[in-house]
Amino acid sequence: MTAAGAVVRPRLPRVVRAEWTKLRTLPVNGWTLLAAVGLTWAVSAATVSGLDPASCPSGRGCDLDITQATLAGVYLGQVAVVLLAVLVVTTEYDTRTIHSTLAATPNRAAVLAAKLAVVSAAVLPAAVLAVAGPLLAGRLWLPGNGFTRAAGYPPISLADGPTGRAFLGSVLYLSLLALFGAGVAVIVRHSAAAISTMLAVLLVPAIVAGLMSDDRWRDRLLELAPMTAGLSVQVTKRLDTLPIGPWAGLGVLAGYAAGAVVLGAVLFLRRDA
Repeated sequence: MTAAGAVVRPRLPRVVRAEWTKLRTLPVNGWTLLAAVGLTWAVSAATVSGLDPASCPSGRGCDLDITQATLAGVYLGQVAVVLLAVLVVTTEYDTRTIHSTLAATPNRAAVLAAKLAVVSAAVLPAAVLAVAGPLLAGRLWLPGNGFTRAAGYPPISLADGPTGRAFLGSVLYLSLLALFGAGVAVIVRHSAAAISTMLAVLLVPAIVAGLMSDDRWRDRLLELAPMTAGLSVQVTKRLDTLPIGPWAGLGVLAGYAAGAVVLGAVLFLRRDA
């Protein structure tokens, strides 16, 4: 309290430091980030090792999208990103320590902004590592599998426009997914429920689309679903066959993330802890 009796409101940098301390002192958060990188690398390595142009029924004419195939591990790595984003928010609700946090920092907007900031700061470098590793492995490994320049497959390179877009877009995809997960966690306030909600929103539309026979409705579902639309940014060939363009698809995920964060912020500011 000040001499006038007013409550002292901690400044945002101090709140961010407090949230960062919480994140880095919980071992599960570090392991989850490592899992995001490791799972992405493992699945991508398994995919790359199994690629063989000779298995394509039309030979060179199949024109495999090796960049997209190399980034297949993002499908599994994103689960760890969702776990981290959710747990950063819901752990305090599960343990009831959210009351202590809000007592120490009555400025709820600062608390929420700090949580979103530390989630982004933690996920961004992990996303860069998770995406860069498979692309480097693909560049070094795939020529030995027969994906040579002579066979119509130049080495994977970030200098290539579509590949650079796939790299940057995949990093942004994981970062936006973290904000989406954090927003949902603020809305739901329970770890298991938030994780289940996120996985359902990401995976169920893709499963349902695979069962649909009407191409028009299937494409409509795929272009509106956050995962399938967002991951279109990884595609580097035959873009005209996509239900939605790469950057537009990433914009769909950004819309989901923004909506979850805004709704979460409104609820966080208005309701009891």
